[in-house]
Amino acid sequence: MLMKDLQKEFTFDLQIKNYSKRTIETYNYNLDQLINFMKEQYDVADLEDISTLHIKKFIQYQMEVGNKSNYTNTMIKSFRAFYNYLVSEEHVSHNIMAKIKLLKEEKVVIKTFTDKEVAKMIEVYDFKSYLNARNKVIIAMFVDTGLRMSELINLHCSYLNETNMRVLGKGSKWRYVPISLMLKKYMIRFERIKEAYFKNKSLEHDNYFLSRSGKPLTGVQIQNIVREAGVKAKVREEIRCSPHTLRHYSIQSNLRNGLDLYSCSKIAGHENIQVTKRYLQGIETENILEMASRTSPLMNL
Repeated sequence: MLMKDLQKEFTFDLQIKNYSKRTIETYNYNLDQLINFMKEQYDVADLEDISTLHIKKFIQYQMEVGNKSNYTNTMIKSFRAFYNYLVSEEHVSHNIMAKIKLLKEEKVVIKTFTDKEVAKMIEVYDFKSYLNARNKVIIAMFVDTGLRMSELINLHCSYLNETNMRVLGKGSKWRYVPISLMLKKYMIRFERIKEAYFKNKSLEHDNYFLSRSGKPLTGVQIQNIVREAGVKAKVREEIRCSPHTLRHYSIQSNLRNGLDLYSCSKIAGHENIQVTKRYLQGIETENILEMASRTSPLMNL
């Protein structure tokens, strides 16, 4: 049976299981890379002709062209998911991915904004207009909650409580995220401006953040808001001004301020605590010393 045909079947199964559009696209892109490699290098297109050795050759090729181990590992995980599906559906009796191990990844130090840079980014926008107020609260919410961009876009008014919010995260999993008093202050002011701005308009969407025409925001719009704030705040050139970098800042800031790993992991919506541990690597030595001084056993007797 052709790999391409089974890929379509696999994609349909992912849709039934409610996988995100982005995850499905990643799986398909990676499978396309493998299918094209097999065709070009070995003139193989049939599933039964692919062996563990072929997969290893593909991995070796990725290393030769300079792709990083974490990028290649994403491909390996996609192939594992594909072959697990094939085994479950009895398309194959032997899982050729069973002996394929993940590559050792380099420890990436996550560099993010300084406190001063974040404060200046929030100050870029004011409360003098609906769009400015919206943009200000968007930056503040990223900083305060560490939401993913997709989570912020899909945040509905009905998900908000007095001191926390319900967030629909990866894998359609719900979690609760606290709202600080400062963020709440910003939100109250924004909501008053938003209500006045849309007073005579019929809104079709319940999203908390809306465009000037009352539609949900797009990822590009959110990225532009953050990028503009970074430029005007004169953030260092080596720092990527993006929603994800603000998420990094939020998580690292929580850890610096003494929040335990488990709680931080839950709030961030990480799959496991190991993901959260990566953020510790970006915390500077002086921050660690400051944290340790606050938790001194002798001082806390």
